[in-house]
Amino acid sequence: MLGKGGEDKFANCCHAPIHGHAAASYCRPRPPRRRRLHSAQNQLLSRSRSSDAAFLSRGVVGPASPSHGQWRRRSRRVQIARFFFFRLPILLVPPWKLEAGAHPFLESLRLRLHSAACYDSVVVSVPRRSENSDTLLGNGVVGILAETANMWERRAPLTPSHCARLLLGGGKRGTGVNRIIVQPSTKRIHHDAQYEDVGCEISKDLSECGLIIGIKQPKLEMILPHRAYGFFSHTHKAQKENMPLLDEILEKRVSLFDYELIAGDDGKRLLAFGKFAGRAGLIDFLHGLGQRYLSLGYSTPFLSLGQSHMYPSLAAAKAAVIAIGEEIATFGLPSGICPIVFVFTGTGNVSQGAQEIFKLLPHSFVDAGKLPELSAARSLSQHPQSSKRVFQLYGCVVSSRDMVTPKDPTRCFNKADYYAHPEHYKPVFHERIAPYASAIVNCMYWERRFPRLLSIDQLQQLMKNGCPLVGISDITCDIGGSIEFVNKSTSIERPFFRYDPCTNSCHDDMEGNGVICLAVDILPTEFSKEASQHFGDILSKFVARLASAKELLELPSHLRKACIAHAGRLTSLYEYIPRMRKTIIELPPAPTNLLPDKKYNSLVSLSGHLFDKFLINEALDIIETAGGSFHLIRCDVGQSIDDMSYSELEVGADDTATLDKIIDSLTSLANAHGDPNARREIELSLKIGKVNECGTDDSMAKEGSKVLILGAGRVCRPAAEFLASYSNIFSSSAYDHDIDQIHVIVASLYQKDAEETIDGIRNATAAQLDVADIKNLSNLVSQVEVVVSLLPASFHAAIARVCIEMKKHLVTASYVDESMSKLEQSAEGAGVTILCEMGLDPGIDHMMSMKMIDEAHSRKGKIKSFTSFCGGLPSPASANNPLAYKFSWSPAGAIRAGRNPAIYKFHGEIIHVDGDKLYESAKRLRLPELPAFALEHLPNRNSLMYGDLYGISKEASTVYRATLRFSEIMATFAKIGFFDAASHPLLQQTTRPTYRDFLVELFNACNISTTARKEYSEVSGGQDGELISRLLSFGHCKDKEIAAKTVKTIKFLGLYEETQIPENCSSAFDVICQRMEQRMAYIHNEQDMVLLHHEVEVEYPDGRPTEKHQATLLEFGKVENGRPTTAMALTVGIPAAIGALLLLQNKIQKKGVIRPLEPEIYIPALEILESSGIKLAERVET
Repeated sequence: MLGKGGEDKFANCCHAPIHGHAAASYCRPRPPRRRRLHSAQNQLLSRSRSSDAAFLSRGVVGPASPSHGQWRRRSRRVQIARFFFFRLPILLVPPWKLEAGAHPFLESLRLRLHSAACYDSVVVSVPRRSENSDTLLGNGVVGILAETANMWERRAPLTPSHCARLLLGGGKRGTGVNRIIVQPSTKRIHHDAQYEDVGCEISKDLSECGLIIGIKQPKLEMILPHRAYGFFSHTHKAQKENMPLLDEILEKRVSLFDYELIAGDDGKRLLAFGKFAGRAGLIDFLHGLGQRYLSLGYSTPFLSLGQSHMYPSLAAAKAAVIAIGEEIATFGLPSGICPIVFVFTGTGNVSQGAQEIFKLLPHSFVDAGKLPELSAARSLSQHPQSSKRVFQLYGCVVSSRDMVTPKDPTRCFNKADYYAHPEHYKPVFHERIAPYASAIVNCMYWERRFPRLLSIDQLQQLMKNGCPLVGISDITCDIGGSIEFVNKSTSIERPFFRYDPCTNSCHDDMEGNGVICLAVDILPTEFSKEASQHFGDILSKFVARLASAKELLELPSHLRKACIAHAGRLTSLYEYIPRMRKTIIELPPAPTNLLPDKKYNSLVSLSGHLFDKFLINEALDIIETAGGSFHLIRCDVGQSIDDMSYSELEVGADDTATLDKIIDSLTSLANAHGDPNARREIELSLKIGKVNECGTDDSMAKEGSKVLILGAGRVCRPAAEFLASYSNIFSSSAYDHDIDQIHVIVASLYQKDAEETIDGIRNATAAQLDVADIKNLSNLVSQVEVVVSLLPASFHAAIARVCIEMKKHLVTASYVDESMSKLEQSAEGAGVTILCEMGLDPGIDHMMSMKMIDEAHSRKGKIKSFTSFCGGLPSPASANNPLAYKFSWSPAGAIRAGRNPAIYKFHGEIIHVDGDKLYESAKRLRLPELPAFALEHLPNRNSLMYGDLYGISKEASTVYRATLRFSEIMATFAKIGFFDAASHPLLQQTTRPTYRDFLVELFNACNISTTARKEYSEVSGGQDGELISRLLSFGHCKDKEIAAKTVKTIKFLGLYEETQIPENCSSAFDVICQRMEQRMAYIHNEQDMVLLHHEVEVEYPDGRPTEKHQATLLEFGKVENGRPTTAMALTVGIPAAIGALLLLQNKIQKKGVIRPLEPEIYIPALEILESSGIKLAERVET
């Protein structure tokens, strides 16, 4: 004790042991003198040997005898001074610090002193800690690190308010926190003085701290031995770049608690900054978006928005966003960049934070399926000189089901299956979503084994096609990850780079071609104040337990599970890390026999919560306990508690019995673990490869069923892909799978066409066949179980007769004509099913109709009205000609269909329409669900027969089937005479006429006077007003608007040009078809569209209100791997293939010539159709 007498007094003081931990001495006080205390300290220092390195750790201790307040006023920092005296730690303790619970080992000392204020100070000597002792753990002293990882890192694990609560309750309520020492930092969001004011100590030295916490990883040299640390370590998944940190922690016997692993009882992560990343990421992106639009020539309110860190608080930043939102709502956005569509990937915290900011702007959210309609609106509204303004933004949230689709068209998307077997899926984001996006906000987790969200090649193609994409905010900052061209991270001070897909290059400016990319990896720190408060609110609940616990067993389970290392060893839950480190290597996708010491091996894939649920431990223990060995081929780790991880192991054993035992145990682990009611498939999925002996591959599957497809046109490939990809790996239980594999033979008149069709399709072969050669046709038919004919209808009867003779089933997509009807008895007698009309129209329309009608009848309803509309049209973005129509095949068929007579029933009246008047009977159609589509419909042949087929003729007052077309101009062309198929004299002459000459001659045939013909010839070079007047005066058009469209179409088709007509055109019909085929064909990557819409009115005899049932199919063409597939091909080819599949599975029992009108056909067929990605939207109105 320091008192009267200085060194002599100290020498004579009496030392008494206290609980075996320390010795203390004390004597009567003298009047307090600061200089005496200084003298005593100097005497102590002078008696220490130089080799003992005696020192004072902080400042000078003031006199203890004044009041507590006086002590603090004289030196706020100096409450406890510590130095070493002959290698023994000496504590000079203010008496009031010796309160109950503050220092348990001084409890008896406190009781003996009675009134500590009577003494200048108390000297407590504590035996020197041995090197291997963890005495600092649980000492109640918490250190807060100064963040050094990044210039912009200003967050803190605890705010001053959190520290105040912990210190206030330290001695009174037993929180376990007695002192908090904060490393000084001039960039931390909360100043050092704010921590001092609540009782924290400021010091670079954290050596007295038993628990040290931070946000980011500290530098290796800053880690002190024998302490507990808490921070985001990113080591528990054996991340290679962080293994030096883990080695340092183990060497220094540190207890490491990783925030990422602290989870609640529901398994969800408790400590995270995800929403703050999303909030900052979107605000920063809006800031850059304003600059980018300005460089493109558009001024927008976004330009006035700053970056997140420029605002003093999150509330201030939100207020700024609201302000620009009000400006958008008031003054709008330029039509030239609208609609502005934000696509958000993922639904987790990051995405929620980004959407939270987006919702502050005037907005509407749309489903992914509605994006084409917005694109149609863009096409209609974007004119360079337009002054129209748009007053809102559009948002679309997409998940994995919108980004990929099963490669097998018979399968439906299943999230668990996708995580377990991503190789079974192909990307579609670049086809279904990206073409309509102005901005992509990437918030999703991605691994290398999954398809990319957007590749370089895909973006290049999108930009060539005029995609409106302006920028990408990659909040995940996954470099070279799901968005391939985001190949570098950016900083807060320079948050953007511009990627030019044409040159595959990155630039730091905002001007030029390409898209802007934001990829900042430290976004939450831009809202350091709120992020720290949020984080500390949760962390502070755990700090007390961590600060007071000397052993892991003293901690609750959720904290024990978060401890990766303790006392120089990995805890039991993380003992897998060294095993993973030893076996992780970079290998090709399909390694074989990596365990040469084992005779039998198998590739095992594990997918699920391998690390946060510690399932990887169980799996590896199973393998090793059984006597097997493993080699880790691949490991992709989830970056959050909600994300799956994936590992591929090659498992080896000396004999098949051992290997079987291992596989059985792993299967049991995957199927049942813990709670039997838990959704285990979400936690762990298992895929077992084939067992190989000595590295041999037994992957050849047995030969399965065979299907012959006749014809190699556009429709063939979707059908072939569907059938060839079908297998018994189907995870859905909606239908049985009693066939292992289907082999497809595609036969065409030209071998090359068949080979091109099956290019890249497994289980498919090409064959040359002339169907007129009955012998060769019979030979091919005899080798298969089912034949699918995609040839023109005129071939079907001959093919059907061969199938009946060979007792093979047949599927066609064509109407049942008289020649096919005659085969009914012979087919039924041979036990053969000839399934006709299994395409789109007819086909899907039948199945949708019968489903609606049968459901209504089952509820005792009667069909009052039945209407059906179907058409193959260009997508709105591709409908860029006056007719708003294009052809993916010869126009002749479509034009001829428009010349067939029609009959239907409307409100009880039978309506007849002559073929030459069919186009004139067209009526407009507007669907509320598709407001952007300006359509027209004309009656489709004999609707009455379908009333009979559907069994509703007697009850329905309206039965109407229609074809969707843009028909006004076609009716005018019919009147002019372009649809006349007879040979025209002018086209038989030796000298070929020009298109203009022929047009004038057609007018001549309409009995126009010579003067009129001359006038027409004179003005037909380009005076639209005069041409319009002539068409009206000739009676070819109903009004001026139609006449103007006709003139525009005539010019577009080149029918006025002074170019000679080709010799192969002998009729007016040939001429118009030739020009339409040239000028109205789809060009590369243009999309077509199929629209099928049914409306059925159902009335009930018991007084229930009349119901209006609606079903709509809207399908767009696709481009995959540079290969376009039309919507028409998909919706005709896949139903035909489904028909073949049902016949192979013996699902169709009815024999003879049939249509898909029975439940045994349409119920499973519609289910498979929808699972293949062709969606049917149904709704009921009353």
